[in-house]
Amino acid sequence: MPTRKTSSPKRSKRKQPGGGASRDSWIERTARGIRILEVAALVKLPWLVHGFSTRPGGVSEVNGEEVLNLGAVEWDSRDNVHENRRRFESVLDASDLAFVSLHQIHSDVVCSFASAPAKQTRGDASITNRQGLLLGVRTADCAPVLLVDPKKRVVAAVHAGWRGTLRRIVTKTIGRMQMQFGCRPHDLLAAIGPAIGGCCYEVGTEVASAFTAQFPNAAEFFDELRTGDEPNPLLWLNKMPPGHQPPPPHVLLDLKKANRRQLLEAGLREGNIFVSDLCTACRPDLLFSYRKEGARSGRLLSVIALRP
Repeated sequence: MPTRKTSSPKRSKRKQPGGGASRDSWIERTARGIRILEVAALVKLPWLVHGFSTRPGGVSEVNGEEVLNLGAVEWDSRDNVHENRRRFESVLDASDLAFVSLHQIHSDVVCSFASAPAKQTRGDASITNRQGLLLGVRTADCAPVLLVDPKKRVVAAVHAGWRGTLRRIVTKTIGRMQMQFGCRPHDLLAAIGPAIGGCCYEVGTEVASAFTAQFPNAAEFFDELRTGDEPNPLLWLNKMPPGHQPPPPHVLLDLKKANRRQLLEAGLREGNIFVSDLCTACRPDLLFSYRKEGARSGRLLSVIALRP
């Protein structure tokens, strides 16, 4: 088994929202100019590799800045993305693993892999119990969710945008892990990486209404854009016309909170869920955000694998 490289790591402690995870749950590690976010509880598993990429340290250039773009975008070349991934995998000690990437379609499609596919598979979640497969999802505001069963040694990577979250992709991934590999939810560890926060993710009220039709606790995931004169947040969701104030044109969605709630309802223990407090839109110095940067945004990569 390869030895984990720990030379001169830079570690920083970050406060976690929502309970369940302690203040020192997340580790920021810097090596060769690459900054990687990891979960301390997962780092303790010697047979596991995982990591969430950040912006610095790559060969891609946007607006005069060198960045670690890890996805196909119009402003960057395939060669640059390949070199960035090589550097990212090298820092993770994952260069010898077979990278499995999905063609993400904002769906609830869960793909299971026993070997690396010959071509890219369409879907938004991947699972495996095979060693040597590096599962990855790319994001630029959506929530990346990594799952691991330490007893059965099964891993999963999930791309959860608002559409996938609405379709319960995290819940369906856990269900697939149960059916195919006999995983028990209370054994699972889950990490929700950096994503756009409830402070910044403005969506139309049709999105809130769609969630309300699916989730009895949907009001927990939203807040109104406040000016100080409004009634209680989302009070309009419980009102029927005529005779009432119309709904606001936009509300704020907290993807991380919505997916954390789904993990809990699927049976995960609160202490086994680790949620990053980083908002992609608030931290353009460290992360990519399509909402913040538009077409000039890069892509983050979140990966997990069983070491050979």
